[in-house]
Amino acid sequence: MDVEPMILLMVAAGGALGSMSRLAVGNGVSAWLGAGFPWGTLAVNLSGALLMGLLAGAVGLPGPEAPRPGWALLAVGLLGGYTTVSSFSLQTLLLWRQGRTGAALANVLVTLLAGFAALGLGVWLAGGLT
Repeated sequence: MDVEPMILLMVAAGGALGSMSRLAVGNGVSAWLGAGFPWGTLAVNLSGALLMGLLAGAVGLPGPEAPRPGWALLAVGLLGGYTTVSSFSLQTLLLWRQGRTGAALANVLVTLLAGFAALGLGVWLAGGLT
């Protein structure tokens, strides 16, 4: 697959900003709510889903062609770097291994269901898909 250099730069720039934002928001929420549950990762993933919904609702979903520079910067780079399935998965596994089965299952269910709801809310707030 051929990717234009400008698209790669947009994804890299967005990814850097998204990753730094994830660290700041995740740490801030964890400091505020405590480290007994992965609140920081949950807040990041739910806010990322809401932001993705707002973006998709405002500009529409990309087609099968190469991503537009704005989509590459915001959706693929920024929000791709901001949200984190790997941290979510690791923290769920740690809860499970600590014998906190209910917390592990709650983390999965809340992340998936509330994430999908946040995405839908974002699309709705942005006026729907165009």
